[in-house]
Amino acid sequence: MAEEKRDTPIDVKLLELLVCPLTKGPLTFDQANSELISKSAHLAYPVRDGIPIMLPSEARPIED
Repeated sequence: MAEEKRDTPIDVKLLELLVCPLTKGPLTFDQANSELISKSAHLAYPVRDGIPIMLPSEARPIED
């Protein structure tokens, strides 16, 4: 099985436009894990090959 790329950057302008699909709140980019973090929803959305996967079913729960 191929390992996912973890160092793929995300466009800053794209990040400014994206919001959490559940809360419509802001997202922050966690470059170390290649994820978009929604603090209000306590979810981390994966970024694969530079493409944010904004599906709640693909997100992983996070602790504060």
